[in-house]
Amino acid sequence: MSSRERILGRVRRALADVPQDDTPYEQAVSRDYLREHGERSVEQTVDLLAENLADYRAVVHRCTGAELAAVIGRLLAERGSKTLLVPSGLDEGWLAATDAERVPDRAESTPHELDQVESVVTGCAVAIAETGTIVLDGSPDQGRRRITLVPDHHICVVRVPEQVVSSVPQALERLDPARPLTWISGPSATSDIELDRVEGVHGPRTLEVVLVSGRASGEVNP
Repeated sequence: MSSRERILGRVRRALADVPQDDTPYEQAVSRDYLREHGERSVEQTVDLLAENLADYRAVVHRCTGAELAAVIGRLLAERGSKTLLVPSGLDEGWLAATDAERVPDRAESTPHELDQVESVVTGCAVAIAETGTIVLDGSPDQGRRRITLVPDHHICVVRVPEQVVSSVPQALERLDPARPLTWISGPSATSDIELDRVEGVHGPRTLEVVLVSGRASGEVNP
């Protein structure tokens, strides 16, 4: 008997006394939980996102669309990054102020090759204010999941206010569960049994989030 057959057998035995006309699970479980906690204006929601991102030790920057390229260029220069991972669909205008060598997101790249790249710049799918969480879904401006897990420095651009929501339920409504979702709450961190915090074990040691309002220079409406 295979593992699959064993598991299905256990499920059948557990359901043996359930009537055929029993209430379906989707209806039996209450879904009347709060969709968000409290009422906030758009500005307050964005402020809460910035506060919670910072609480998770992400570095938060704010700028206008016209300033975005200069901000990204400055962050890469301050980091001393000479190589930059670039998703295939990232707006090239975002990188107009940096001369760092572009490394394309390629399926054949090895973990060792990705580990040699100093920084990565991506967009995001949605950002959640109440939890200080950024979600990537593998869209063209975000690339493969691994390009934001291996390099040590991640710059993530969040469009304000259209990509910011208050709560997790609101974020889930925007996301496709069939896509490869990466949920990021601050830079990678873990603690040992003595609670010594170590960063960079499971992902970037440094996460910088740029909250950008308005469209970047040269960018057109989708």
